[in-house]
Amino acid sequence: MNFDEFLLVASKIKNIPLPAESAQFKMVPTFRREELRLEREAVKQARQAGVMALFYPDRSYTTHIILILRKTYKGVHSAQVGFPGGKLEDDDPSIEAAAVRETFEEVGVPQHSINVLRQLTEVYIPPSNFYVFPFIGFCHETPQFIKQDEEVEALIEVALSDFLDDTNVIAKTVQTSYSPEVEVPAFKLNNHVVWGATAMMLSEVKDLLKSAMVV
Repeated sequence: MNFDEFLLVASKIKNIPLPAESAQFKMVPTFRREELRLEREAVKQARQAGVMALFYPDRSYTTHIILILRKTYKGVHSAQVGFPGGKLEDDDPSIEAAAVRETFEEVGVPQHSINVLRQLTEVYIPPSNFYVFPFIGFCHETPQFIKQDEEVEALIEVALSDFLDDTNVIAKTVQTSYSPEVEVPAFKLNNHVVWGATAMMLSEVKDLLKSAMVV
């Protein structure tokens, strides 16, 4: 999809109901769905974070979304693929501002160039006790990405056409905090497997865009 076509789709997004759990739970093992609903009480004590699903044109004017591969470290999200973003700080005026600021810090996109379309459905992540607020946005120009070397191992630029391709939804056996080995739905994007909370949020982005494309 070229970027002009994406902007036309994006202009419709604010007026479409969010698919919410109906999209998110496509990327959750069946037995975990009710458990996630029961864990909502824990949200009251959770830390808050904002992340950005950021779309942009590449140099050929083809629409892409930027993801990041996190560094390997002693933590629950080590070496996982995610969105740029991070925790809400005391001096952030809003969770949206935190998502924009962290996107600049992690991938180098200037804050003034990020156009936020809307907030998506929140996701609670039990292992790290974060309540994550995702946003969808775009840049009009091709960003000059600069990764934050302390936290980001690599930048993953995914073509929108690949992201929307249903054949890139797979099943993957992984180790999780709730089971030593479980088969989960996942996205395979640029040879990276994306599962868990990021896959849940990506699924809502995908369904929202597909709905906007037929309006």
